[in-house]
Amino acid sequence: MTAVSAASGPSVGEIAPDFTLPSTAGEKVTLSSLRGKPILLAFFPLAFSSTCTAELCEMRDDDAHFHTRGVTVVPISVDSIYALKEYKAKHQFRVDFLSDFRRDVSRLYDVLLEDRFYSNRAYFLIDRDGVIRWKHVEETPSHRRDDAQLLAAIDAVL
Repeated sequence: MTAVSAASGPSVGEIAPDFTLPSTAGEKVTLSSLRGKPILLAFFPLAFSSTCTAELCEMRDDDAHFHTRGVTVVPISVDSIYALKEYKAKHQFRVDFLSDFRRDVSRLYDVLLEDRFYSNRAYFLIDRDGVIRWKHVEETPSHRRDDAQLLAAIDAVL
């Protein structure tokens, strides 16, 4: 599986485009307010789908590996905040999810699949200063990186 480079959208070496989205914690989260620590934005297509659930449960189970590297995982989907709250509770996820229900951030990062109206699976590793250090956009939303691949990318660039 190879990465597909987005035709547009943010590139490695650029400041990550800022955004504000509602979270399952009940508050809005602004990306730039998270500066000072590395962030892994993890766009995923739809809550409750099998591939997304396998991916996010693996991230949940490997939380300590991300934590020891100082990386905060920020999952984003186009699902409503209500659906994401149910999803979080059902699978006992510890991280809060961000809802891109209006699809603005998925468009900003050029990962929205317009014909399906949900985002592709994509990862953006952002350093402490807000600079994108690594990105991977899946060829199709049914593909995903496993945590070993994500952690190797983190180790290579941070």
